[in-house]
Amino acid sequence: MTNASFSWSRTGTRPLHIVLLDGPNMPNLGNRNKRVYGPIASIESLQNFVKETAAKLGVTVEAFASNHEGYLLDEIHRTAATADAYILNPAGLTKTGEPTRHALEETGKPWVEVHFSNISAPPWSARGLPGGPWESNFTRSATGMSMGLRHHSYLAALIGLVSAIDDEDFLGKQA
Repeated sequence: MTNASFSWSRTGTRPLHIVLLDGPNMPNLGNRNKRVYGPIASIESLQNFVKETAAKLGVTVEAFASNHEGYLLDEIHRTAATADAYILNPAGLTKTGEPTRHALEETGKPWVEVHFSNISAPPWSARGLPGGPWESNFTRSATGMSMGLRHHSYLAALIGLVSAIDDEDFLGKQA
């Protein structure tokens, strides 16, 4: 194997606005299980990590986190007309959250479900949740999913989502 470096750049040039939503328990990120959530010190650190990467891609990320589903719904409704897409970590809403899932569907925008852990893995696996595996209520409606890579799951979701939006054949022609 050679020491080739990987380089990725956008194929599109249109500025994009992506809304990053983190659900219940994520605002407590720095205090959570380090085996699952790794070294990220706070939700603000995670949001800045995603925003800084997005800026390099010509993408604006607006981040919002709440322990209350109603606030997440308000944010989806507020941004539905201006967002190009969403990245959602449903966190404590993963098994429930029907109103949030429905609100995202109603926007008609693409969205990626993201998790720090591999929610499908058994609890004894390195990337599984102590109480797992979990079945997500969101997966059936999401455009895609990224999980098991800790905070890197967010970058995978961001790059995948931007690539999909830029590719007219993947999500369809822009209106």
